[in-house]
Amino acid sequence: MDTQPILMLLAVVLVVAGVLGTVLPALPGTPLVFLGLLVAAWAEGFQKVGWFTLAILAILTLFSLAVDFMASSYGAKRMGASWLAMAGAAVGTLVGLFFGLPGLLFGPFVGAVLGEYLTRRDWEQARKAGLGAWIGFILGTAGKLAVTFAMLGVFVFAYMI
Repeated sequence: MDTQPILMLLAVVLVVAGVLGTVLPALPGTPLVFLGLLVAAWAEGFQKVGWFTLAILAILTLFSLAVDFMASSYGAKRMGASWLAMAGAAVGTLVGLFFGLPGLLFGPFVGAVLGEYLTRRDWEQARKAGLGAWIGFILGTAGKLAVTFAMLGVFVFAYMI
């Protein structure tokens, strides 16, 4: 039985889930994309996409995770957010998933504001922390998307040559 079509279908599903995961925080976006590209290379017997390309894709995956972490932390810390504000932003992001796009956009902000307010009882500082967390979330998402599409570009280029 030829398993290549099944593996390619699995690869496509993983890549699509990964691309969605770059925007939806509940899914590990770039690791899923990497896994999908690895399965696609495997389905082809590593003839078109070899280990060198896969090593580059693995490095880009790790870079994407670092970018996401640094952007989120930097945005919140730049505005003087407490650890509870950063935790609130993470919880707000997860809760926001249940409210669609508006929840994803405003969840980190609301969570950080509430976390900061619980820590310092200062609405102005809470607003700043929320803004920082929101900016960090947006920058982190943009960075993950950029790296994800770079990964896809590297894979397609290696596949075509």
